[in-house]
Amino acid sequence: MAKIHVKLLRRNTTDAEGLMWKHLRGRRLAGYKFKRQVPIGHFVVDFVAMEPKLIIEIDGGQHAILAEKDRLRTEELERFGYRIVRFWNHDVLSNIEGVLETVLQELRIVR
Repeated sequence: MAKIHVKLLRRNTTDAEGLMWKHLRGRRLAGYKFKRQVPIGHFVVDFVAMEPKLIIEIDGGQHAILAEKDRLRTEELERFGYRIVRFWNHDVLSNIEGVLETVLQELRIVR
């Protein structure tokens, strides 16, 4: 069932996720290998660099309402040893360079 869910998520990416993936795939960001729509525990994360254990989540407007749920999700993923960085769809679409710079800063912290 999880594989089917992941395949559906990959096929139905948002514009923001598609743009982010364009910049992350194929080791395009500082040589780091990212994967998308990866199951970790009972969650599926948007993007993850496994070696530095950095998760990138791209959030739409519904996440403003789900802030407590996202906080608990973040805490559980951190218990697995991951760092999580979140961006709003709007930020990715309107300021991809700034978003990528923030990701690079987070990658440097994790090293």
